[in-house]
Amino acid sequence: MSGSESQRFRTGLVSALVAYVLWGVFPLYFLLLRPAGAFEIVAWRILFSLVFCVVLITSLRTWKPFLAIARQPKILLLMGLAGALIYVNWQTYILGTLSNQVVETSLGYFINPIVTVLLGVLVLRERLRVLQWVAIGVSALAVVVLTVGYGSVPWIALVLASSFGLYGLVKKVVGPRVDAVSGLTLETVWLTPVAIVQLIVVGQVSGLVFGSVSVWHTVLMLVSGVATAIPLLLFASATRRLPLVYVGFMQFIAPILQFAIGVFVLKEPMPPERWAGFAIVWVSLALLVVDMLRASRQSKPLDLEVEGL
Repeated sequence: MSGSESQRFRTGLVSALVAYVLWGVFPLYFLLLRPAGAFEIVAWRILFSLVFCVVLITSLRTWKPFLAIARQPKILLLMGLAGALIYVNWQTYILGTLSNQVVETSLGYFINPIVTVLLGVLVLRERLRVLQWVAIGVSALAVVVLTVGYGSVPWIALVLASSFGLYGLVKKVVGPRVDAVSGLTLETVWLTPVAIVQLIVVGQVSGLVFGSVSVWHTVLMLVSGVATAIPLLLFASATRRLPLVYVGFMQFIAPILQFAIGVFVLKEPMPPERWAGFAIVWVSLALLVVDMLRASRQSKPLDLEVEGL
């Protein structure tokens, strides 16, 4: 590896690491936004993300390419679909976090790679290798065990995994035609009316918290847009510099941190059945990693484009 390639690799590695660590500690950040509720937090997150994206596009002077993307009806509709899916993901994630179910949210992102593989079969008609089929079967067993452990179907985890998996599928269809900033901008533009209606309803039902708690709380709410965009941009930078296999390994940093926060910081209950379910999930992920390593030795690394929590 030459000096420039080595520097490029290190930059990508650091960018991916920082992005996944930021996503991993998100539960602690959103818990600091209490007593604001999940619906108010998501609404402000959408609006402040849009403001940040507008400022970023203006400072980078990239309005021309952004408007060129926005004028393409097919891409515009696909970004609307992506926006709807990421809205479901954000709303479910914050509802789970604020209701002290951080461990279950981590489960959603642990099983997301399995869902992504399954969507490849069902939607893209991809052919799976033997280890991938085994991983899917093992993960299905894990869901059954966790259903017993939770006493109910882990809906939060399943909604997070499926919404993020479908979101990644839409982004895959769009491909390199839409950069990270333009994509997030279009998604938040679509979601802005939803955010406004959500704030009106919350204001009428329980009252808005924003600006009424403390200066620190208001600042934390204001930077939610930056908190959304920064790891996304770092991740986009990493995927341009790193082989897919490295990105695949590092994607587990976020749910591992979320799981650790839920168990060791927030002291969420972990009965034996739940530990057993997570252990089975980790076995299925280990099978995917082994399959990923084998595939990476036989084929050229691919590009990956996924957005964050």
